[in-house]
Amino acid sequence: MLPVRGGSEHFHAHPSDAQTIAKGTRVVVVEYYPPRTVVVAEA
Repeated sequence: MLPVRGGSEHFHAHPSDAQTIAKGTRVVVVEYYPPRTVVVAEA
């Protein structure tokens, strides 16, 4: 779930490198691929 336009939306998130990111970890969106996919890295 990511905050978008005053609400929140679901996205398919993939890590930016070959690591596992634990649930609940704060992340930064690195890239966005329409319609609902993001590449993330740990903040």
